[in-house]
Amino acid sequence: MTAENKGALAGLKVVELGQLIAGPFCGQLLGDMGADVVKIEPPGAGDPMRQWGNGQHKVWWQVIGRNKRSVTANLRVAEGQDLARRLLAQADIMIENFKPGTVEKWGLGPEALHAINPRLIIVRMSGYGQTGPYSSRAGFGGIGEAMGGWRAIVGDPDRPPSRMGVSIGDTLAATYGCMGALAALRARETSGKGQVVDSALYEAVLQVMESLIPEYDLMGIVRQRSGSILPGIAPSNVYRCRDGEYMIGGNGDAIFARLAEAMGQPELASDPRYATHGARGENQQELDERINAWTQTLTIDQLEALMIAHSIPAGRIYTGAEMLADPHFAAREAIVAVDHPQHGPVRMQAPMPKLSATPSAVRRRAPLHPGEHNGEVYGEQLGLSEADLAELAARGVI
Repeated sequence: MTAENKGALAGLKVVELGQLIAGPFCGQLLGDMGADVVKIEPPGAGDPMRQWGNGQHKVWWQVIGRNKRSVTANLRVAEGQDLARRLLAQADIMIENFKPGTVEKWGLGPEALHAINPRLIIVRMSGYGQTGPYSSRAGFGGIGEAMGGWRAIVGDPDRPPSRMGVSIGDTLAATYGCMGALAALRARETSGKGQVVDSALYEAVLQVMESLIPEYDLMGIVRQRSGSILPGIAPSNVYRCRDGEYMIGGNGDAIFARLAEAMGQPELASDPRYATHGARGENQQELDERINAWTQTLTIDQLEALMIAHSIPAGRIYTGAEMLADPHFAAREAIVAVDHPQHGPVRMQAPMPKLSATPSAVRRRAPLHPGEHNGEVYGEQLGLSEADLAELAARGVI
């Protein structure tokens, strides 16, 4: 797929060494914005993400591998490391999410790379960061979510911690890694030098924990699991209708007054139990039960019409089916179809945020197999011939 506008990061060269989620998602974000992302995969099976996902067709790879070219290199042998080093000598950004110390063992650590390319920005993602007493520990997204505070507060209070249905720890670390790379690019404009971006999974999760730390520090409050609500923020919950469930966020004073009007119970807005933010928080369960009793008399369509008429923040609980059928998703092109030689058009989330002058796009489907672009990348960038590549492949280097 080709876009006329090449994106805000057009001309930027990225080499992605990472596997699984955090590193590849960071590469996806940069690629969506127009960077030329060359992904180095191990010869053979390649990135394990090629095998991840639900159902017969493992299509998660089609999302996380988009806008990338794939080359293979065995980074555990000297010749493979040399191939990576030669690509990185020409690159603007390197992405890696191996256990700290791994790329150093391969001769691809920051000191070695900056000696040959001082302008290189090195994005490193790991469970605990590159320093500190836990840095050498193995860490996946779920571990970062636990340490960063997410798991402790998710789920019902009478049950063990729940998890979100996606790998939020990994994708948060990748997003902050991407943000750091963009900041480092800006800094390089004045310094002329690259730097290391150190994105730890647990710290990425910690960033979105709102007031959890200062609440404990100043008042000794230990945030607890609270199910579908935020304690003290009411009404803001999922409510039952005759034919399903619906989300209403009516916790502002003026919004709650409009909700009371929609309910046909305008007196609730001046009731001392509900008239203020604090009072609604203190009577949260009682208020939710009152709203639930009302919503159960309505269909989702009827409730939604009332919410729109009274300008109340509210919405349906979407699954993939609703997303693909919804006119707003279509109007904003929030879902894009990417042609694939095996699957035909594959619909997936479009790049975001939307830039008015240099929009992001899916310009390239995910590589079909590891090393699909060996000839293209190694030939154009390193000057290797077909005979050179055949010899390297015969020795298991690529």
